[in-house]
Amino acid sequence: MKTIAFVCLIFLFSICAAAQGGSIVGKVTFGSDNAVLHEVSVQIVQLKRSTVTDNDGLYRFENIPPGRFTILAHQEGFADASKPVTVIEGSTITVDLRMQLSGITEQVTVTASGAEQTTFEAIATVSSIESNEIMTRASVGLGEVLEGQSGVSERSAGPGASRPVIRGFDGDRVKVASDGISAGSLAAQSGDHSEPIDPLSVERIEVVKGPATLLYGSNAIGGVVNAISGHDEESHPGVRGYFSTIGATNSSQAAVSGGAEFGIKNWGFWGNGSGQRTSDYTAGGDFGTVQNTFTRSGTGSVGGGYFARKAFFNTTYTFYQSRYGIPFDFREPEPEDRSLRVWRNNIKFNFGYHDLKSFVTGMKLTVDLSNYRHQEIADGDVGTTFRNKVYSYRAMFDQKKYGSLTGRFGFEGFRRNYSTVGEEVLIDGPVKQDSFSAFGLQELKFERVSLQFGARVENNRYNPVNTNLRDRDFIGFSGAAGARFDLWKGGAFVANYSHGYRAPALEELYNFGSHDGTLTFEVGDPNLRPEISNGIDLSLRQQNKRIRAEANFFYYHFHDFVFLAPTGEIDKDSGFEIGEYLQADSRFTGTELSLDLTLNQYVNVLTGLDYVNAKLADGRPLPRIAPLRGRLGLDLHYQNLSVKPEFVAVGDQDRVFTNETPTLGYGLFNISGSYIIPAKHLAHIITVNAFNLGNRLYFNHISFIKDISPDIGRGVRFGYTVRFF
Repeated sequence: MKTIAFVCLIFLFSICAAAQGGSIVGKVTFGSDNAVLHEVSVQIVQLKRSTVTDNDGLYRFENIPPGRFTILAHQEGFADASKPVTVIEGSTITVDLRMQLSGITEQVTVTASGAEQTTFEAIATVSSIESNEIMTRASVGLGEVLEGQSGVSERSAGPGASRPVIRGFDGDRVKVASDGISAGSLAAQSGDHSEPIDPLSVERIEVVKGPATLLYGSNAIGGVVNAISGHDEESHPGVRGYFSTIGATNSSQAAVSGGAEFGIKNWGFWGNGSGQRTSDYTAGGDFGTVQNTFTRSGTGSVGGGYFARKAFFNTTYTFYQSRYGIPFDFREPEPEDRSLRVWRNNIKFNFGYHDLKSFVTGMKLTVDLSNYRHQEIADGDVGTTFRNKVYSYRAMFDQKKYGSLTGRFGFEGFRRNYSTVGEEVLIDGPVKQDSFSAFGLQELKFERVSLQFGARVENNRYNPVNTNLRDRDFIGFSGAAGARFDLWKGGAFVANYSHGYRAPALEELYNFGSHDGTLTFEVGDPNLRPEISNGIDLSLRQQNKRIRAEANFFYYHFHDFVFLAPTGEIDKDSGFEIGEYLQADSRFTGTELSLDLTLNQYVNVLTGLDYVNAKLADGRPLPRIAPLRGRLGLDLHYQNLSVKPEFVAVGDQDRVFTNETPTLGYGLFNISGSYIIPAKHLAHIITVNAFNLGNRLYFNHISFIKDISPDIGRGVRFGYTVRFF
């Protein structure tokens, strides 16, 4: 009887163990000595279940259902570490993760599909740059930080006003966001306006290349740049933070940045701040100093929230200010001294819940209030003041998984109040813009194939106060379908089709006047039609321990594409060439290639190439399209030391629009390096970035002021960061 009872007990225990699913355990370490990391956030990405490591760096998950999952370790300041795992009922699987402070590692994105997934697994083409790489580049503007990413170029009117251009798309076709919400600036409408985002204060920056209109609106038809703060949905126990300082030659750059986060029980609090200055820089060759290229900026934020097991609420206040010069026209005998002064106040509220046993398993609601203002100053006097107040809201809901089907849906909208006062009044009187949209994105996941499809309906209404200007009301549909196929271990092929709809932007409809930022007398057209696009994106990816490679091809056809066309006529009062916002069919085609090849444990070869060809249906090239660009570099590393020499070659750009100036090609030689000193609860990071070592004189083709302002010459940038955790 005792034997039978014992067997029955074992049998019942086995049934209970099987019913409880499997377990995942492991350790998180970093550095060449495999030092343990405590209080690291470890997550099962697909289940949105998370825990933190203990003082020995250990973590554990229980009752995991059978299936394939991704285990992700995340700690601010470190590159994310992830591994795939297959769970079998009743099994215990060990997954150890080793984190790095820098280097090429797997990143997780939340921008492309609204859910956390690795960039390799994403159906959209996504890249990510983490905080330590941002600090190594330590550039003033957002465009300059991202300029090295494949398919991303920099539009600038001096270092204070750089903005990313993705696959040839600029302005209102590229959305710049902070934690998924629009930055609320005016940078999309002018080459001399900056984005009020401090690169030194963010955890990482994600770039989605190609149409992202389904989740982020019609002004993301070219892509999304999303700055991630890392404070939105979870808090970590204990104290962690960083302090950084930067110095550079050439422009006499000096910057400091610091931040800290404190978590206790379910509460979390954080704050950070930074300040940066540069003087006028020197261009390459014998050009000398480029006058009026100074910058000054300062930013700070503070926030806190409550994070329960299934719900959270938090709020963050951010203040940003900057002052930067616009380069002189060296051809003028007495050029005008021009600069911009920028302010932005922002407060954001987040509320959400997750892991509910219902059709809607989770949601996140964000309300954002942004008050942006900038003044354009000429010879010491304020000429024009621009104001842009934006009140935004966004809700995203996660669906319960039903078989192989999962997805999310939501709605968002904003009210915008735009006005100008002063000399450069491009629109006579304030304009109100209201926008509302609803969207859905569904995914079917099988063992070797993933399918994604979705739709968005969006309404935009423009109401000028000036009765001489016409009210406009646009409503349109966007849709997309994509598929990802696992070809072999570490290899995947991805195909996407997208149908996009974009309402004309405010300045395209109503501008009428001289615009210093584009050196053009702009003439808008209040009768513009919406822009319709159809596109195909193809991607072949390979990722294993030795090779990380990606080849992308894209083709987009636009009906009624809106562009600012130089006419060749000169406005008598301003002296600027007259440019008209016109519409015509167009097409964009291009490719992006990248390769990271591990030769041995000490050497990686890094290569890349990107190319865009954009023209109207009549064969004329579109204005300000980036030329062919290639990169060849090495990553030489030993233990905690990394040295990266690279050569960048940019081709001639003679495919130009009527009356547009061509630019010559050039080559740049750069070297960057970093050395990490790890300790138990500290990491010291020393960085060096030597750029344009050949002191080459070159001009950026997609800059509005390329004819009057060359880019920076030879320089060296030094940085030091200490992170505590």
